[in-house]
Amino acid sequence: MDELAQLNNFRSEVPVQEDLRAESERLMAGMSAPVRLDVRRLGLRAALAGGLAAAVGVAVFLVQSRPAPAPPPPLIRTVAAVELLLRAAEHAGSRPELHPRPGQFLVYESQSMDTVGGDAGIWLSRSKRTIWLPVEGSAVKGVLQEESLGPLPYPGHTLPPAARAEQAQVGKPGRPGRAADFDYRAEFLRNDYAYVSKLPTDTEGMRKHLYTQVPFDGLQDYEAWNRVGGLLTESYLPAAQRAALFRAAATIPGVVTVKEAQDAAGRKGIAAAMVSPLGVREEYIFDPRTYDYLGRRGVVVDAKLADAPVGSVVSSSAQLKVSVVDSAPIVE
Repeated sequence: MDELAQLNNFRSEVPVQEDLRAESERLMAGMSAPVRLDVRRLGLRAALAGGLAAAVGVAVFLVQSRPAPAPPPPLIRTVAAVELLLRAAEHAGSRPELHPRPGQFLVYESQSMDTVGGDAGIWLSRSKRTIWLPVEGSAVKGVLQEESLGPLPYPGHTLPPAARAEQAQVGKPGRPGRAADFDYRAEFLRNDYAYVSKLPTDTEGMRKHLYTQVPFDGLQDYEAWNRVGGLLTESYLPAAQRAALFRAAATIPGVVTVKEAQDAAGRKGIAAAMVSPLGVREEYIFDPRTYDYLGRRGVVVDAKLADAPVGSVVSSSAQLKVSVVDSAPIVE
């Protein structure tokens, strides 16, 4: 029986096995209590959009207050989700690593589908993208090239006229342009190689990083899960940090397993997921044999909140290739 079959045999509602529970309790016992902040939330990412948007964190307004101890969130997890993430951690160093140097660029080739909405209507925007991001520094110094794959109607809606401009660009690769005009991320939300290569390599340290300055307002675990995605999307972590990230992700309450998932390129895998406050299950998809990260997917689980039928896919991505080059294309 292969490893995927073993995972599929787990019932998602089964409590954590005793050996895993003991490890969880050991981990939590050694962790300092998180600091409760007086925080007013200004926004929450509803989905992991491709590119810089996936790395930009929740905007928060921090008010200086007296630190007060708060209990850590309970470890309500499922066996299969923990097993999947721990196996991904075990396999993190199984492939040859990239060793980018200062001054070089990491090149990410991907395919994505994301929800686009506003006063002009709502639709699904699809594209192939290549982005050159500097080893150190902000995406403002990066270069992006996209090719439209044609828009699709948002589930339950018709394609609005505003999507026609995107349709007209199908098959016409765009010119390289600046990846971003600004980057207001806090230091702890950076995902450039120079920063992530210095992140903790132990589970406790990485978990603390995921919960840095997160207000314990009922959405803290989803925000931590969202930050996992920010470190997986157009970001390259050394094997030690990647393994720590997956082990820390396994400690986030509410994570479940999706036995059958598919990325934007049609590759099938198994996913670890969490339901967002907007009724969408945010999935991180892994190859069922190698446990390589493939991409993400957003699937509707609450039709009223998501304004789309249950089971609809409203976002997806596929990480196709990551490489290192000495320079990026010149932007005119």
